[in-house]
Amino acid sequence: MPGLSSAAGVVGFLSEPEPELQVFALQVLNEQIDSLWTEVAGSVGDIEALYEDPSFPERELAALVAAKVYYNLQEYNESMIFALGAGKLFDLDHEGEFEDTIISKCVDTYIALSGSVSAPANSSSQQPPQLTTAFPSAANANGASSISAGLASPTTPFSQSTLPSKSLLSRQDSSTTFDPSMQAGGDANLPSALPASIVSQANIQNQLYAIVDELFERCFRGGSYRQVIGIAVEARRLDVLRRAISRASEDEKEQRKDEIGNLIRSQDLIEYLLEICMDVVQERGLRNELLQLVLDLLNDIPSPDYFSIAKCIVYLNEHTMASDMLVQLVTKGDPTSTAIAYQIAFDLYDNSTQEFLKKVREELPNTSEAEPAQPADSEEQMQEGATEAKESEQLLKELNDSAGVPAATLEGGRSEGAPDKKEETLSPEAQKAFDSVREILSGTKTIELGLEFLFRSNRTDMAVLNKIRDSLEARNSIFHTAVTLATAFMHAGTTHDKFFRENLDWLAKAVNWSKFTATAALGVIHRGNLGQGLKLLDPYLPKEQIAGSNPSSAYSQGGSLYALGLIYANHETFALDIIREHFKKATEEVVQHGGALGLGVAGMATGDDSIYEDLKSVLYTDSALNGEAVGIAMGLIMLGTGNNKALEDMIHYAHDTQHEKIVRGLALGMALIMYGRQEGADEVVNGLLDDPDPILRYGGIQTLSLAYCGTGSNKAVRKLLHVAVSDVSDDVRRIAVMSLGFILFRKPSNVPRMVELLSESYNPHVRYGAAMALGISCAGTGLDEAIDLLEPMIKDPTDFVRQGALIALSMIMVQQNEAMNPKVTTIRKTLMKAITDRHEDAMTKFGSAIALGIIDAGGRNCTISLQTQTGNLNMAGIVGMAVFTQYWYWFPLTHFLSLSFAPTAVVGLDQDLEIPSFKFHSATRPSLFDYPPEQEAKQEDAPEKVKTAVLSTTAQAKRRAQKKEKRQRRESMDIDQTPTTPKISNLSDKMELDEAPGKAEDNQEAEKSDGEKKVEGESSPESAKKKMEKEKVGYQLENMSRVLPAQRKFISFPDGRYRPVKKPVGGVILLTDTTPSEPKSLMELKAKKKVKPAATPTTVQDRVVEALGQHLANNAEASGAAEAAGVLTAVDEDVEGGEEAEVPREFEYFTDEEGGGDE
Repeated sequence: MPGLSSAAGVVGFLSEPEPELQVFALQVLNEQIDSLWTEVAGSVGDIEALYEDPSFPERELAALVAAKVYYNLQEYNESMIFALGAGKLFDLDHEGEFEDTIISKCVDTYIALSGSVSAPANSSSQQPPQLTTAFPSAANANGASSISAGLASPTTPFSQSTLPSKSLLSRQDSSTTFDPSMQAGGDANLPSALPASIVSQANIQNQLYAIVDELFERCFRGGSYRQVIGIAVEARRLDVLRRAISRASEDEKEQRKDEIGNLIRSQDLIEYLLEICMDVVQERGLRNELLQLVLDLLNDIPSPDYFSIAKCIVYLNEHTMASDMLVQLVTKGDPTSTAIAYQIAFDLYDNSTQEFLKKVREELPNTSEAEPAQPADSEEQMQEGATEAKESEQLLKELNDSAGVPAATLEGGRSEGAPDKKEETLSPEAQKAFDSVREILSGTKTIELGLEFLFRSNRTDMAVLNKIRDSLEARNSIFHTAVTLATAFMHAGTTHDKFFRENLDWLAKAVNWSKFTATAALGVIHRGNLGQGLKLLDPYLPKEQIAGSNPSSAYSQGGSLYALGLIYANHETFALDIIREHFKKATEEVVQHGGALGLGVAGMATGDDSIYEDLKSVLYTDSALNGEAVGIAMGLIMLGTGNNKALEDMIHYAHDTQHEKIVRGLALGMALIMYGRQEGADEVVNGLLDDPDPILRYGGIQTLSLAYCGTGSNKAVRKLLHVAVSDVSDDVRRIAVMSLGFILFRKPSNVPRMVELLSESYNPHVRYGAAMALGISCAGTGLDEAIDLLEPMIKDPTDFVRQGALIALSMIMVQQNEAMNPKVTTIRKTLMKAITDRHEDAMTKFGSAIALGIIDAGGRNCTISLQTQTGNLNMAGIVGMAVFTQYWYWFPLTHFLSLSFAPTAVVGLDQDLEIPSFKFHSATRPSLFDYPPEQEAKQEDAPEKVKTAVLSTTAQAKRRAQKKEKRQRRESMDIDQTPTTPKISNLSDKMELDEAPGKAEDNQEAEKSDGEKKVEGESSPESAKKKMEKEKVGYQLENMSRVLPAQRKFISFPDGRYRPVKKPVGGVILLTDTTPSEPKSLMELKAKKKVKPAATPTTVQDRVVEALGQHLANNAEASGAAEAAGVLTAVDEDVEGGEEAEVPREFEYFTDEEGGGDE
């Protein structure tokens, strides 16, 4: 039929009584509706009447025409309803804009309808317990938050600009968790926001579900399983998720004929679902449900991915499942299963809290041997302890045998007559494996390997450190602290404290809190030195005062307790009991301050109520000095527990005390308690943000940032941006902008665009917060967009903004070289220039010194990482970064940044947990990820001495003397020589300059070398580029080598003797030995290497000589450390009770009259 130019005649047929004419008119209009819809729109009521007439034979056709008319009118809800009423006439297979739009609208409605049914149930099940606090509007805020939390979209993107305009994830998140004033009526998940026909008519809903099911079938037939999973996650349809993965497994079994890898597709989908749970889903309740589903699916697979199971177990806090899985793997007995168990144990330690790991260790089967003791301070103590244990065990066994009593185990009182079932079947190999698993879960093995890598790979540039020391006046406490912090960061974890021992004069200038910070720096330098940590700090630790002995400084005592906590950070050992004992005995506030910080760091996330009570008793003394540290320590002990009792105590005391320092410490402590709680922290956040005290509002922002850290939550970001531009307190605005870095650090590329305008704010506090947000989120990435924003801020007129920009640049540029980012050299020069510039402000110099320490952290072998190798949140790193930002108020808290330092190494272990010597391959050029070059120490040119002026007569006399001497030498040799005519010198009356012999040659060489250097310097980028082009791609790396995060994707293990049990992502990697029968070469541990004593002498004289030599050697090695300890423990002259300085004598002076008489 030819195209119609007008629809007037056809539309008239719709009013005819004969159904045949009406059907004919609908058929014509259906074919040409795109060109005639403007004329048909006025008669759409007639078409609807035909659809609603039950006697009309072509109701579906009328519905389809009405749907197309409403589509052209952009009434998509009405169009979708009539399209659903069209039944089979609505062809999903037909490709067209109308069909695509209706399908998209159907999917959106399906998601909203499913979410409206399931969301309220989920929200009620996840309702957090109520807090009995004095918050102004806690009840109202909580009510609004609970409603909005239930209706919030679980999946919201980090950046909507990266998604298609019609993407399901691109719709705006209208949740109102944080702002009770906003109305939730417009939420797409509410039933009222859905079309009325969909809500009221069940047949329309059935048609909708049928359309979506048919859409799913099309996806299954085309192999597009991921689209179905994405829609099911948004719709909260767990049944559809299970169906999609089961269908993928069945389809693959039918398609694959070989038996190898017949479940690869389903496992890929499970990994994809797991990735969505961790990176996209923002609602905690839905995430737990999805992870539980993933866990069930993985357990149904014959050969499951144990590492994915471990990731789910950690997030769900299922410690019993973790121990069962480890037992299952170890009892298999084969080397591969044992290696997998060891690898899972390493992953559990990296991703779990101390409380979780302790429960897993307790649930493992008991072995015949006791659980490994805590690291002793020396090998002799370890040997003595082992000997005593064996002797006591043997004695107990003999006594029991003689008495006829069944032998009892050393641990507990259980007799062997009724052993545990698991214990009966344990073989010696299984017992050894379980002991190794316990050692790994305690963290000892990981810390030992990290210490070994940092010790043997230390590449600290001492020239930079010496330059900082020489450029900053040590008598200024700020500058002395800056040098101390730079030293600590550069040597973090390397155990190299040579700088302190070689600069005793500089160290002696530390007084009061500078001495506290310097002593605590030893904890950063020796972090992880579990074997020698207590022995190292013994001279500094508090001791009972003996009459007649010199008292040690309280600042060094407090700093030593802080340092002891840093050495054993996040590692619950005997050190925690030692710090706690000193803390309880301490009477001086400085010692209590250091003890509280040490307790918090060492007992992080233990949830120990007894330690919490000890801290609370000191808090109630209402001392401003130790109250701040105690508040932080209480939060560290209860980290992430959401303990309501602790929150109530801290909130009440924060309102009762008058000390701002205590309130600030408690505010940070509450934020730490709510770490990772997400919606569970909404009540606390709302209460703190409504408080009139700006310090508590500051704590509310910190609570928000730590509760939603790494989630990318849109509602958290919106709240932070709102506070950043509306709060009346500069401190609150600063922390609000800074907290964006904690929320978005998993998507660092989005942060520069978000803070671009804030970095140009008129308020310097907002500019500082923008700089630190970039540093926190983009740490270690070398992101160009972030650097472009920070470079102008280096020249900011405000000193603390320049300070923040320099620190943020160092965080971003850590472990970057010229090949990775050409700007790194310029930034390093800028940092050094700020240090040496005499006109620069003290705050900027302080920030520059810290920045130079950060950019070379851990001997240039550490990066700043807020997430683990497996992609989970790095709890210790995030907490360390959060407390580090408080250096704004208290410099000693800067040491917490060392908790964020992560060694960038690949350490391979075999099934015996030994370090084999082997090589792996890196498919890059060697210079791409190489260390940056060390700075050349430039010797300052001394002022030239004025050359001595020599008269011509003196020069002539010298020549005559030289000729006479030559003549005498020739005569003495008795050899006749041909006479020569002496050269006549051109004598003149002018003065000659006496130059040292060879000076001219030296000057020429110097000029030549300077010229060469200049030429090389000018062409250095080109020469470096040419050098990279000439380099061969691909090289071999030894085990325990430095591998940067960006380099991991290029690492491979070629076919050889050792193969990893999982895809290498850095850190500790377990290897399977393909040829275990062959002898293996092991690497020697240098950090624990001890000098073995010589053979026992046979005579007394030999013994005396040997003892004297050993004593002298030990003294030569330890003298520097002893002197440093003596300097730091010395009592400051200006402390209370110290000896006063001598009063100066009167000055002698003369009057003018007396002076005139002398003349």
